[in-house]
Amino acid sequence: MTMATTTSPASPTAMPKRIFNFSAGPATLPESVLLQAREDILSIFGSGIGIMEHSHRGKEFIRVIEEAEADCRTLANISDDYAVLFLQGGATTQFATIPMNFLPSGKTADYLNTGVWTTKAIKEAKNLGSVNVAFEGKDCDFDHVPTQEELSLTDGAAYLHYCSNNTIFGTQYKTLPSSDAPLIADMSSDIFSRPLDINAHAMIYAGAQKNLGPAGTALIIIRKDFMETGAAGLPSMFDYRQHAAKGSSLNTPPTFGIYVIGQVFKWLLNQGGIDTLNTRNIEKSALLYDAIDTSNGFYSCVSKPECRSLMNVSFKSPNADLDAKFVQEALDNDMSGLKGHRSAGGLRASIYNAFPRQGCEVLAQFMRDFTKANG
Repeated sequence: MTMATTTSPASPTAMPKRIFNFSAGPATLPESVLLQAREDILSIFGSGIGIMEHSHRGKEFIRVIEEAEADCRTLANISDDYAVLFLQGGATTQFATIPMNFLPSGKTADYLNTGVWTTKAIKEAKNLGSVNVAFEGKDCDFDHVPTQEELSLTDGAAYLHYCSNNTIFGTQYKTLPSSDAPLIADMSSDIFSRPLDINAHAMIYAGAQKNLGPAGTALIIIRKDFMETGAAGLPSMFDYRQHAAKGSSLNTPPTFGIYVIGQVFKWLLNQGGIDTLNTRNIEKSALLYDAIDTSNGFYSCVSKPECRSLMNVSFKSPNADLDAKFVQEALDNDMSGLKGHRSAGGLRASIYNAFPRQGCEVLAQFMRDFTKANG
């Protein structure tokens, strides 16, 4: 029997108007990925069934998740010493799952507090064990990430946790923090945007909604021998070993999220990989930082120059009224998402991997025009 179809009021091939989306997340995705998804929502691999409708046990989705893992490994040169997992709950679920697994009684975990998300991670970890805040960024209004000399590390720590890029305050590590303890990184906002030393880490995790795909899914890259040290007797959904043993399908996984992440991996590879994206990201962010630095003080950065983020450019105009005017006039000119987070105030342009250079060029010119009109 042939199923009846309904007719959309818009042509299925018509491309709707797109504006520049500077949102910190959920954020811009590659248009080619969105267009492919539009097709695969209706029918993937010529199956006549859309990706969101296929069984996670069926051959179509198994192909999707296997290709996603293989492309992820190729993209970041991830060895078989590491498990690659696609889990539900975003990065926030990992804030608790990590100490549940790796912070045993009698041990202390070191955390570097460089922003809102590490503050939340520290709060969750303290509910489950002993935590040493080895760097407290609140004391400097989170205007930089620490140097090695600023760290107060614990001898024999269970692990050292840090966030590689801080979306709200616009700071980013240029060199990795060093510790004898296993290194765990929240890379939600800059994963695969620049060269990444996988082997220096015991675990890397990232919520998908900034650089990888839809909200609600997390990518986990975890060294297998470290994973095996996890606590015994955990609930299944909080045990990385059980997820790894079932190929990220311990229960019904977030199939559409994994599909989109897989498509983004293919896009990244087709663009030339991480090194190519890193070059683009340096150039894109430089356009905006130059507009700030040449504004004769009209704009000011939230972060110190030595740790400016390539992904999130956080800045302020002379006062809150001008910030609000900037946001509204930018929106009137098809630029959305430029209001700063309430914790930092001001303005923020998030320019992840998929954000086009053209948008940075348009914003930089708008910033200069706004300075002339309001300076």
